[in-house]
Amino acid sequence: MQREIHFENQKNRDYTIYIDELAPMHFDRKVAIITNPKVSGLHLATILEKITARERYIITVADGENYKNQQSVDWILENLFNHRFDRGSLLIAFGGGVIGDMTGYVASIFQRGIDFIQIPTTLLSQVDASVGGKTGINNSYGKNLIGAFYQPVAVYIETAFLRTLPEREFGAGVAEIVKMAVTFDAEFFQFLEKADLHRKEDLSLAIAKSVETKAKVVSEDEKEKGVRAVLNYGHTFAHVIENITGYSRYLHGEAVAIGMVMANALAVRLGLLEEKDALRIKALLEKYGLPVSFTINDPEAFYEGFFLDKKTENSAIKFILPKGIGGYEIVTSPDRSTVIALLKEFSGEA
Repeated sequence: MQREIHFENQKNRDYTIYIDELAPMHFDRKVAIITNPKVSGLHLATILEKITARERYIITVADGENYKNQQSVDWILENLFNHRFDRGSLLIAFGGGVIGDMTGYVASIFQRGIDFIQIPTTLLSQVDASVGGKTGINNSYGKNLIGAFYQPVAVYIETAFLRTLPEREFGAGVAEIVKMAVTFDAEFFQFLEKADLHRKEDLSLAIAKSVETKAKVVSEDEKEKGVRAVLNYGHTFAHVIENITGYSRYLHGEAVAIGMVMANALAVRLGLLEEKDALRIKALLEKYGLPVSFTINDPEAFYEGFFLDKKTENSAIKFILPKGIGGYEIVTSPDRSTVIALLKEFSGEA
């Protein structure tokens, strides 16, 4: 059964998110499907049966977070210009979050903006990256520091693509599902504690609930001036971890899982979260094989890494912390000594 979730925002760029049963589509315009070799090898034949167009091109970029950069963007743009794409053309992001972020960014800058569609193939991109219009690339200073808020014209979430997903990739997506439950919905969190997301029925429900939550939040706050920032729970720590490890040791969702555990520890120190609830969250992450620990070699350097985060403004570090399960609090510039003490706890110095 196909579910439809309608996304509305203040710029009247509304669109629909379709979940399950990808329907055949024909476009009377030029279409470029942006993908990578892994997704192409597994699913390109399937998508080509579903999508027809006046002209259809495949643009393949290297797989991995390390390739989410300006060089890959230039490669995509070069292909579009070579094939004489114009403002009436369409891009389709067919892959995980890296492909979705880059395709959306290219769509936002090509001739000052053309349409694009998201067809995410990983659980993480289905529940998080494909919805909400965040696009961007990385550079030597950090993750997603170059980009734009640019909404797709539609999102198609087909759970059948997840059958070939490695277990680590699946767990990385679960981390983003848990993130939304912890901060917005205690009842959903309780469902996840009992559910088995390897069952199609449980998974489809969890995806739909996560997408509904994110769509509602983003429709209220597209550019992260208020409640949308809560979707970054765990990310303030995660982005530093990813930067330190060169985006090569952890998948994004794995880094977020560790980041949530660190954020929870800070929330416990600040009296926002009970230790027993921090342990419940940790247990749910461990249920899907997610990492929940990280050794910080230099707490002072780790702390300085917070200042490269996009959410840091005027040298004020912003932490999204759970307030119990199902609630949140945005904490700006907590006492430095408290944060350093927490980081030392993860370095073994405490």
